[in-house]
Amino acid sequence: MTATALSRGDLLRALAVVVIWGLNFVVMKWGLQGLSPMLLGALRFMAASLPFVLFVPRPALPWRYVVGYGLAQGLGQFGFLFLGLQLGMTAGMASVVMQTQAFFTLLLAAPLLGERARPWQWCGLLLALGGLMAIGLAHGEGPGQMTLAGFVLTLSAAFMWAVSNLVARRAAQGGAYAPFPFIVWSSLVPIVPFWVLALLTEGAPAVGAQLRALNAVSLLAVLYLALLATLLAYTLWTQLLQRHAAGRVTPFSLLVPVAGLWAAHAFLGEAPTPLQWAGAGAVLCGLVVNQAGGRLWGQRRGS
Repeated sequence: MTATALSRGDLLRALAVVVIWGLNFVVMKWGLQGLSPMLLGALRFMAASLPFVLFVPRPALPWRYVVGYGLAQGLGQFGFLFLGLQLGMTAGMASVVMQTQAFFTLLLAAPLLGERARPWQWCGLLLALGGLMAIGLAHGEGPGQMTLAGFVLTLSAAFMWAVSNLVARRAAQGGAYAPFPFIVWSSLVPIVPFWVLALLTEGAPAVGAQLRALNAVSLLAVLYLALLATLLAYTLWTQLLQRHAAGRVTPFSLLVPVAGLWAAHAFLGEAPTPLQWAGAGAVLCGLVVNQAGGRLWGQRRGS
């Protein structure tokens, strides 16, 4: 891993990931206009896996990592997120709340991986928790407002993202971790559970009616979520982490909520309340402290 600055090509890759993931939440909203959350999940992971498993080699890892990641990241993260977006979570606030996965990962890594949090990370966590409380208190029931149910489900999705982070970290410690095959094969795992949940909660006639009414918007949403947001963005991000120190790459993730809030306003007309803006600002400040606090802490200790 080099210590050099990002090249122009790597900078463009990082910005491409930010744009893809920032638009991701708006695309989910569009997809949910014609598809139920469970059916959207099933089609997304079918498109992300079935066209590729015939020529992408199976990861040289124990199946427990592939299945565990598929259940946590696929069924857990996106099952909760799609349901939360359908039940009133706004796209812009979802892009902010989902970034709390960094803090859930921090909390889970201590008991499960033996990784101790640093003082500045706890400070960032407290800032983010205050921001989440502000966002949660700003819920409403009117058109275009964030509901409490949507907020709680999105927070649950962030927690499942953190769980999948730990599974991926465990898999990478095995030495045979290849990101693209891993994400393709793990995307097979949630397909059947999503189909079962769709049939149980909606019934076969409703599922069939949605499939027959599948239009261009829904189809493009599925393809965007599968090919761009899942396979392309994840691969580009991992390549950047393989070439550069994490401290040079991960701060770009702080731009995802910025892109998400802009996209939600531009394409969906969402306008967060002042309390939600304050909460979003606190969450982002907490993320900045989590990312850059180590450098400032080291400078203070060394002075």
